[in-house]
Amino acid sequence: MSKALVKSAFTVGLLIILMAVPVYGASVNKSIKVAAGSESDGATTVNGSISVGEGAVVTGTLKTVNGKIRVDENTTIEDAVTVNGSLGIADGVKADNLSTVNGSVSVGEDCTVDGEIGTVNGRIKLEKGSKVAQDVGNVNGDIELAGSEVGGNVKTVSGNVDLSEAAVIKGDLIIEEPSMWSFGNKSSRVPEVVIGPGSAVEGTIRLEREVKLYISESAKVGGVEGEMSMSDAVRFSGDHP
Repeated sequence: MSKALVKSAFTVGLLIILMAVPVYGASVNKSIKVAAGSESDGATTVNGSISVGEGAVVTGTLKTVNGKIRVDENTTIEDAVTVNGSLGIADGVKADNLSTVNGSVSVGEDCTVDGEIGTVNGRIKLEKGSKVAQDVGNVNGDIELAGSEVGGNVKTVSGNVDLSEAAVIKGDLIIEEPSMWSFGNKSSRVPEVVIGPGSAVEGTIRLEREVKLYISESAKVGGVEGEMSMSDAVRFSGDHP
């Protein structure tokens, strides 16, 4: 398992322990809404969702176990963490870290994530103009970067990876070998990796297993290593292979 996902798993494990203890101001079985334009020091619930209104500023962590987290446009938050639920981040949001275990992570346009994005079982999608300073990773689930930038590595085990609209990975793109951490979910399927027109992997594409690898003739990559080489890639013209 990647370091980013190990860190996310540790964070979630700690969150579960903390939620076993009553917390002042915390909800247990209710959803929480942070009003638009307001300031908050965070929100905690167990069986409920969390929503943050447009333009709000949250200086603490958003935490839930069984619930989704939704953040509206032009909002500033710190960490958003859930166990069983998705994370939906609208356009123009600034965040520190985004993590879940069983759920997708969707990030809108022109967002800034100063840390990492991680999930175990869930899709990750970053829209145009969004930037993540560190790693993005999952075990099971597709990763889609559409005109966005990742400052660290992008890692998955069984998910497809699709870079489009001149997306950039400044670190490595890593397809990890299935192991006990993949929990047997889709570990036997062959992932598809597409490096679309104008996109770039400034590091290397590190393949610990065979994949279906497609690289646009106008894309730039720092090389392919591991179970495959650059000669194994299918080069294509046009928007898609």
